[in-house]
Amino acid sequence: MRRVSSRAHPDCVTPHGPSPGPSFDGAPGRVLPGAPPQALTQVLAEAATDAVEAVGGYAGGVYLSSGTEGLLRLSVLAGLPGELFRPWSRMHTNRPFPVAEVHRSGQAVYLADVEESMRRFPQLVASLPFPFASLYAPVVAGRERFGVLVVLRPPSPGLPVGARDRSLMTRSGLRLGESLGGLSAEGTDVVWPGDPVCVQLPSGAVPPVRFGSFDWDLAAGTVTMDDGLRAILGVPDASPLPIEALTSRLEPEDGYALWVAARRTGEADGRKSVRRLRLRGPDGGLHLLEVSTRSRFVGADGHRHLAGALVDLGTGLIGSDATDRLPRAILAIDRLGRVTYVNERTERLLGRPRRALAGRPLWEALPWFAHPFHEEQLRAALLSSEPVRFLARPEDGHWLSVSLHPGRDGVTMVLVPEDVPAAEEAEARTGPVLPAVPSPKPSARAGDGLGPEDARSASLYRPVALAIALTEAMTARQVSAVVTEELLPAFGGRQLAIYLLSDRRLYLAWETGFPPGFLDPFDGVALDARLPGVDTLTSGRALFFESMESLRRAYPGLPLDAETGARAFLPLIASGRPVGSCILGFDRPRDFGPEERAVLTALAGLIAQALERAQRYDSEAAVARGLQDALLPHRLPVREGLETVARYLPGTQGMDVGGDWYDVVETAGGELALVIGDVQGHGVAAAATMGQLRSAVRAFALSGLPPQEVVQGTNRLLIDLDPGQFASCCYMVLDARSGEVRAVRAGHPQPLLRHPDGTAELLDIAGGVVLGVDSRAAYPVTRLRLAEGAVLALFTDGLVERPGADIDEGVERLRRTLAATGSLALAEAADRLIHEAVRSSDRPDDIALLLAARWPRHGG
Repeated sequence: MRRVSSRAHPDCVTPHGPSPGPSFDGAPGRVLPGAPPQALTQVLAEAATDAVEAVGGYAGGVYLSSGTEGLLRLSVLAGLPGELFRPWSRMHTNRPFPVAEVHRSGQAVYLADVEESMRRFPQLVASLPFPFASLYAPVVAGRERFGVLVVLRPPSPGLPVGARDRSLMTRSGLRLGESLGGLSAEGTDVVWPGDPVCVQLPSGAVPPVRFGSFDWDLAAGTVTMDDGLRAILGVPDASPLPIEALTSRLEPEDGYALWVAARRTGEADGRKSVRRLRLRGPDGGLHLLEVSTRSRFVGADGHRHLAGALVDLGTGLIGSDATDRLPRAILAIDRLGRVTYVNERTERLLGRPRRALAGRPLWEALPWFAHPFHEEQLRAALLSSEPVRFLARPEDGHWLSVSLHPGRDGVTMVLVPEDVPAAEEAEARTGPVLPAVPSPKPSARAGDGLGPEDARSASLYRPVALAIALTEAMTARQVSAVVTEELLPAFGGRQLAIYLLSDRRLYLAWETGFPPGFLDPFDGVALDARLPGVDTLTSGRALFFESMESLRRAYPGLPLDAETGARAFLPLIASGRPVGSCILGFDRPRDFGPEERAVLTALAGLIAQALERAQRYDSEAAVARGLQDALLPHRLPVREGLETVARYLPGTQGMDVGGDWYDVVETAGGELALVIGDVQGHGVAAAATMGQLRSAVRAFALSGLPPQEVVQGTNRLLIDLDPGQFASCCYMVLDARSGEVRAVRAGHPQPLLRHPDGTAELLDIAGGVVLGVDSRAAYPVTRLRLAEGAVLALFTDGLVERPGADIDEGVERLRRTLAATGSLALAEAADRLIHEAVRSSDRPDDIALLLAARWPRHGG
């Protein structure tokens, strides 16, 4: 592979930090800078909540366009913690996942159980290996595709998703599409560039006792509170008050939940809903409130009102005395991962008071839960209905047996010290356990759930997920993109750099997350340089630095891009041959455990094999490109009264080089033959077949044969050559003096004609079957006349085809563009026709375009 510079590499990704996520300061109507419009967020939150409730789900969300071509972002996540599912918040539309498939095709996908998911979307199961069902509906309005609506629910093994739920999902997607279409028409930019907003789902608990109440006048923007609620808030002022007096004390996700309830006040069913919200009281602590709202209430003033009743559970989360007397440490979290209950034994076991745990995300209340392995177990519990058990080691170094028991409204956790009597521990370890990544310390006791064989199988999770993605990556660019999309978020990394070895030097091939220009001095370093990226390759050993300080001590004088964080340097070696090195960066210090080191080292081997394959592939592609460049005409004939212009673009996927070709030939009768064709497939074989066909058509045309015989002869030649390929072709003979055209078509797209008055139409050329199929095929001739000032446009299907779209839409789009080029020179018109394709980084096929214009002859 030739040298690649970080300063000039077209595939080098250099973001300037994470995209700004939605920010909300708690007060309706007050959105922080950089956040999506509040109206958009409210519509999305309501749609996700309604869809989850309609089909009996426990979580859901909406993916929207990110504003970057080919990239969707999770905009709203209902019923799950966003931090825990951050790796799935970005979805490229060309990936083999159901969200991408639905967005491309415009067709809903329903996966009733893990077997169906594995059969249709194995990469989804590899990345989330838990038993759950998932439903996906396109969010569209007319031809506008906004994104995808997703609902997760318990699986129904062997039973497909019923017609009722399919219909409900479809209608939910259409309703959301209409709402987004309305916002777009009003000038709202319906894109989501940042992190998702998390929304709490209505609680399934019994409505609570009233300790406070409020009446929200939606038209006036004021709220009337009773004495009980004003006491909870510490508000001495008399009602009514601005609504900010209530909402400014709510956490952001709870503010959105209250707004969803407010938007439902116009519904006719008058239904009630119960939510748990966090509110910061006058003492500064987070109070947990049970809020029961009535969705329709009209006051004497005729305004729509939202009436609510609240019970304050306080910051201590005092539960039943019965749980305090149990010999188990018990705590509970809601579906957003926030601590909602703590018993007395938990306080003593963890050495932390309830007020330090209440209302906080689990990974903040218990920092050791932020370990990737523990996060994986929590994901398993939230996505399945089965208990999950594992061993954990908090900060004090004592091992705990952790049991997670999921339910509709959250997860109950049971913590048992490892030194308790075996009989008591066995009692807490009943029930099936899901396969997952092995624990940092697998237990040897009976019933622990992960024996040696289970641990060995489960440890393959991340290598399998990455391996599946790497099998689809054909070029070095695609391999690097897969590593960025799959590996980096899975381990919580923020920086990635890949260096490739060439001529005993390491050249930067891909980077993301580093400050602009920081890696430039390391581009092209020799193998004798004392750098961690070089040492890991020359020694063949991965290097792990748990802090930037440890990296500084090991390599004094090495420039560092951050003061805090961790780094992993992985050798990329395939079958004993050095390929390059990979750098993973983390924002915080990190304890690389033995299992994580082993997994990262194994993944480096997979990446190295994929890169080595990509280098061979790139070499073959270079040969194919050279062959194609040699076979395509370098200049076109010049004839008075006729002008021809051609353009060719290779594809950006797969082999890049296809079998599209064009030609302009002066026939023996003094006419011009316009030829365009497309050989099936890509690569050297397709380019070689294309060259043979072009030579055959040119030879037949020069001999003066009529158009139908030229195509028939080419067809028989392709069958005799038997390359195992077929081809389409359009052959047109044009008389410059009379403008007469004789056209023959073999399975090729119809040409376009722009008339002198600026209108454009799709021609109707009679056609036969593609070349290389039937030796007896006939190809009828169609005659037409090209007026002076008219333009013919011959093209291959790559110019008008888009994944998931009807080819007729592409043809119509090209026709309109051609009609709009009347004032342009022919070369500029050709550039305009392929402008959109040139800008696209996702062209699955190559493109050929041939334009021919007839102009008045001098003195004519």
